[in-house]
Amino acid sequence: AGQAGANGVYPIEPGTRTLSAMLAQSGGVTVDPAVAIVRVTRGGQTGKIWLQDLYENPSLDIALRPGDQIVIEEDSRSLMALGATGAQNVIPFDSATMSALEAIATVGGLSTYSADPKGVFVLRDESEAIAKAVLGRNDLTGDQLLEAAKTGRIWLNLRQTNDHVPEYAALADEIFADKEAHVPGLRTFKRDLGMLISSANAQVFYHLDVPLVSLWQIRGQKKVWVYPVADPYVGDLALEKIVLRETAEQFAFDPEWDKGAQEVDLTPGKMVTWRQNAPHRIENGPMLNVSISIEFMTPPALMRANVIYANGVLRRRLGANPRIQEGFGPTALGKLAVARGAKALGLQTPHVRHLPVTFGLDASRPGVLIEPPRP
Repeated sequence: AGQAGANGVYPIEPGTRTLSAMLAQSGGVTVDPAVAIVRVTRGGQTGKIWLQDLYENPSLDIALRPGDQIVIEEDSRSLMALGATGAQNVIPFDSATMSALEAIATVGGLSTYSADPKGVFVLRDESEAIAKAVLGRNDLTGDQLLEAAKTGRIWLNLRQTNDHVPEYAALADEIFADKEAHVPGLRTFKRDLGMLISSANAQVFYHLDVPLVSLWQIRGQKKVWVYPVADPYVGDLALEKIVLRETAEQFAFDPEWDKGAQEVDLTPGKMVTWRQNAPHRIENGPMLNVSISIEFMTPPALMRANVIYANGVLRRRLGANPRIQEGFGPTALGKLAVARGAKALGLQTPHVRHLPVTFGLDASRPGVLIEPPRP
């Protein structure tokens, strides 16, 4: 079944007793053999193998049994190239393996003028077992994580510290009290105060956030580029995909857009707040950086997020071409009802990234990372 040359039920005969022989009998495969996966189900258990491995390793050519189900699939894996590359694209795998160099070559290499050859990063989610195998260890202390930030090129993002550490909760209260004192009528909620510890010369790639954001620099120096909330920097379709959680917050970037950006140099003590949904990117200076990231909502910001959500639903369900309304007018309130109804009915299925829990913390053992319980 699947991408076989001729799907159907075939008898096991002297000439078709093995997997490869049965594949030949069914007409081979209709996809590129380099990305063809053979899946065999027997007795409720399923195994899979790359088609090329099957033919290159005769020992893997299993004998078939009555009731075996064979499905041919095309490899659906892909990767995303972002930043200072020749193009920002989603790249399908064209073979069982692809190196970082091959991926870069596929999108035209690195940008001649804006790319840092030492700043090529591979970002991906891995299971706990694979991550530990790569690191070659199964424990890390807080001191070791800080040392990794000092000597490597990583970001430690400690989210919602105000929900777990009393001192940070008090700091959050002070920050938002000051904001509300300086902006008459301002009301904030859904507050998230995070601690960012990042390496020298580390970068945050071009992206945007759904809530409002402030960034307060504590240690080191960094530069922030903030871009307009308008085409070509970000269009309505890109906003809808992010709010509907159909895609990640990172998206395609053109270095030419720097001409329209506002550049902010952050030094200790400075704080910057940008417009909701404004695309931005960040580059650290040549030293360890410590910042406080502050995310929050206001009634107008929450309304805007719901309007964008409703626009996405209307575009996908009805083929409409809606615009974003600011404020609390009748159209915006109607879209608020659409958004809440769509969420209640589950009309849009978000593509949620399930990040594994890889360690725990114990207040009685500061500086020690604890192994999570096994499922």
